[in-house]
Amino acid sequence: MTMSIKPLNEQLSYDLKESLRSKDKVRLDTIRAILTALKTERSSPGQNGEITPIQEISVLQRLKKQRAESLDIFKKQDRNDLANIEKEQLEVICSYLPPMLEGDKLEKLLKNFIIELGANNQNDFGRLMAHSTKSLAGKAEGKTIAQTLKKLLNH
Repeated sequence: MTMSIKPLNEQLSYDLKESLRSKDKVRLDTIRAILTALKTERSSPGQNGEITPIQEISVLQRLKKQRAESLDIFKKQDRNDLANIEKEQLEVICSYLPPMLEGDKLEKLLKNFIIELGANNQNDFGRLMAHSTKSLAGKAEGKTIAQTLKKLLNH
């Protein structure tokens, strides 16, 4: 299931019903976790019950990161039963995320930011990182941005 044009909430509601019908427990539990996280975000102070698509992506990325960390821990503990569940949940969460910028496309954008901000060495990393993560919110992962910026600033 890839993300469609439908708003995330509509897609999740539809997929929740489909998961109930097909008795896909892992998918069902994961969608419920996503819906709960989104509801929590909407009810946080200052949100007035609404969040932007960028905030939705941020919630999904946070859930993705949590599942990835749990997956690593379970693999290290040789708990393949739990690792497999985390892996399946991670795949479900990723199916709702838009494709992230990587490689040449990301590098090209970051080079433009470097020129735009007049950055030329590692001392400018913090300023560049702040600008890049804000500009590319929901389009690229922070870890990938940081790695690419370090590579570009070291050349």
